Amino acid sequence: MARVTGIGGLFFRAGDPQALAAWYERHLGIDDLAKAVWSQDAGPTIFGPFAAATDYFGRPEQQWMVNFRVDDLDAMMTALKAAGIAVETRPEWDSEVGRFCRIHDPEGNPIELWQPSPLAFPTA
Repeated sequence: MARVTGIGGLFFRAGDPQALAAWYERHLGIDDLAKAVWSQDAGPTIFGPFAAATDYFGRPEQQWMVNFRVDDLDAMMTALKAAGIAVETRPEWDSEVGRFCRIHDPEGNPIELWQPSPLAFPTA
């Protein structure tokens, strides 16, 4: 049987697509689509539906939340805070699969940053 081999893209609406793409490039290192196709590092990806009533994403109307895998969560949080971006952490978010923090892009979309645990994902 044919199967999906990875995520080929994530597309979403934005009030100012060019400014938002520049923000993602500047603060998260994700290539602006107008310049290049972003090539990800290989590693674990979680595809997980949540219950409709979850408050994990924040806003009730939020149907999706992107989670980006990072190699050094502490360094990423330090850089984001230095850039004036609010970073939220909660002890209950961290688990055997790794450590997490949450930020929001300029249009209010929640972004979860995840540093996988090397014990849970030895090749991450």
